[in-house]
Amino acid sequence: NCFFFPSDEFKLFMKRLPMNYFLNTSAVMHLWTMDSNFQRRYEQLESSMRQLFLKAQRTVHKLFSLSKRCHKQPLIRMPRQRSSNYWLNRIQSFLYCNENGLLGSFSEETHTCTCPNDQVACHGFLPCTVGDGPACLSCAPDNRTRCGSCNAGYMLSQGLCKPEVADSTEHYIGFETDLQDLEMKYLLQKTDRRIEVHAIFISNDMRLNSWFDPSWRKRMLLTLKSNKYKSSLVHMILGLSLQICLTKNSTLEPVLAVYINPFGGSHSESWFMPVNENNFPDWERTKLDLPLQCYNWTLTLGNKWKTFFETVHIYLRSRIKSNGPNGNESIYYEPLEFIDPSRNLGYMKINNIQVFGYSMHFDPEAIRDLILQLDYPYTQGSQDSALLQLLEIRDRVNKLSPPGQRRLDLFSCLLRHRLKLSTSEVVRIQSALQAFNAKLPNTVDYDTTKLCS
Repeated sequence: NCFFFPSDEFKLFMKRLPMNYFLNTSAVMHLWTMDSNFQRRYEQLESSMRQLFLKAQRTVHKLFSLSKRCHKQPLIRMPRQRSSNYWLNRIQSFLYCNENGLLGSFSEETHTCTCPNDQVACHGFLPCTVGDGPACLSCAPDNRTRCGSCNAGYMLSQGLCKPEVADSTEHYIGFETDLQDLEMKYLLQKTDRRIEVHAIFISNDMRLNSWFDPSWRKRMLLTLKSNKYKSSLVHMILGLSLQICLTKNSTLEPVLAVYINPFGGSHSESWFMPVNENNFPDWERTKLDLPLQCYNWTLTLGNKWKTFFETVHIYLRSRIKSNGPNGNESIYYEPLEFIDPSRNLGYMKINNIQVFGYSMHFDPEAIRDLILQLDYPYTQGSQDSALLQLLEIRDRVNKLSPPGQRRLDLFSCLLRHRLKLSTSEVVRIQSALQAFNAKLPNTVDYDTTKLCS
């Protein structure tokens, strides 16, 4: 392996690879098979590995025959040949993740680089993809990372190919992120600040980085206040992370309850996050290399359970873990059940709390114009068009409800707290949508649970 990639054949092959468009593994493999010198050099590598493997087998056989009388058998690790997929990925990494003197690892699935040192980026310029669907038909002559022309059915917008028929809700409210679940989990594990939403921490019960007595319930808020100051954005939560420390020999076990307020309003208009229920994700605890008992508590919602949020309400209470009477089971007690006040249960502190997610485009004035068309249609048919778009927005907003038998009526919360409509106006809009939906062919309406008053 050490002789293969610094070889002249490898260097010449890399030099000949086209850089004006993106090469997936299939394209690299095709160019590989077309280069006879490089192919011959790889066959030499395979032949050398086979000889090395046979030599290793003979050595292992000899070692086992010599160790028959030993109390412990030797642990043997045989050499394993690197597959062609390894070298294909290595070639992509050389092309696209080889900046600042660092060689990273390229992921074709997410089109991103994993760099060996988080401080220095190894990402290079990623050329545009030439192919079918949303990909470019050709790359821009002045910038290889941008499209020059698009395939049929797609239009060129800001250097990217996008569908000619735009999403009907895109003008009013955004929903999606380009993050895939694996990439999202990696960023959450690294507590990457690129997906951190900067929320304000509020608590009358405790302060961050300060020890407190956890016997009584503590309440914390992470709020954005964008209901007042950032009316052009709504926010999506992807995960939550806390760093909790306990004093040495503490028998306390933190218990967290999380409530989500989607668009503002009172705490009574929040819903409880059913952690570890109905296939909902559970907290992941990671021990930190610190003198104290410190753990990272991470809750990863991912694309499956992501949802709107304005304020996260976190309630912390503690329980005591001890062995049961038989010794083979664990029993949990509330701290207040211990009558002896002199018993030291230990102290707790929370170093930081972070909420992870992303912000999306939201145009309240455009949605108000849609609602106005219900009473004052501008042109013939504009009322039906407005109702169809409002139905699409309603269904996509409500789809981001937590798991349960019935969806929450998040759409009414959006109207109440982000458009500042009265309760009677919300009821009138919902009735108009329900009546219009009943007239449409092959549509199924669904019942929702009221959340916002």
